[in-house]
Amino acid sequence: MEAGLLLIFWYGILHAFGPDHLTAIADFSIGKNKQKTLLITALFALGHGLSLFIFAKILQHIELSEEILAYGDMISAMVIIGIGIYLLTMVLTNRIQLRKHKHGDKEHIHIWFGKSHEHHGIENSSSFSLGLLMGAGGVRGMLITLGAVQGSSVDLSMVGLFTLGVMLVFFAFGLLILYINQSFLGNLKNVRRAFATAGFISLIVGTNILLG
Repeated sequence: MEAGLLLIFWYGILHAFGPDHLTAIADFSIGKNKQKTLLITALFALGHGLSLFIFAKILQHIELSEEILAYGDMISAMVIIGIGIYLLTMVLTNRIQLRKHKHGDKEHIHIWFGKSHEHHGIENSSSFSLGLLMGAGGVRGMLITLGAVQGSSVDLSMVGLFTLGVMLVFFAFGLLILYINQSFLGNLKNVRRAFATAGFISLIVGTNILLG
């Protein structure tokens, strides 16, 4: 069983490297500070793991055709495309804002969408919800892996190890985005370029999933 659990953990790592997942993490983490970046990646991974667990449980009792399961990939693709369109719209309508201020000797940069600057947790809830939605796209591969380990039985500890593998990669990628945030996003021009690039890549990744 230990080898099987290691296999699940390893599959979580491999699964997290999907371009749709990394694109989603980048879209939500650009311009965020360290605490928000790590929190967003953790919530995305938790939402993703929970979604896969729910779908896996359902599919244990209901047989679905490959055509129906393929709709999971379509959902992931449409979510990524939607994010890309949203980011590009924000860039083209000049609705991405940046403000700098200091607390003592330390300079802080705030980046937000829209005209008013509000502190809220919408990014957190959105990243968790996005993880839930995109879980539909990975359920087939996860079921194959879990089935190889323990027949068709799926329990929470197995999905927990899968989520841990996903979270490990997401944290590492989140740290890369954090480095980009701290090193290159000190002015509004670079911020808008970063979001435009993320939006464009999102469209490419989502379209490629649909066409694939």
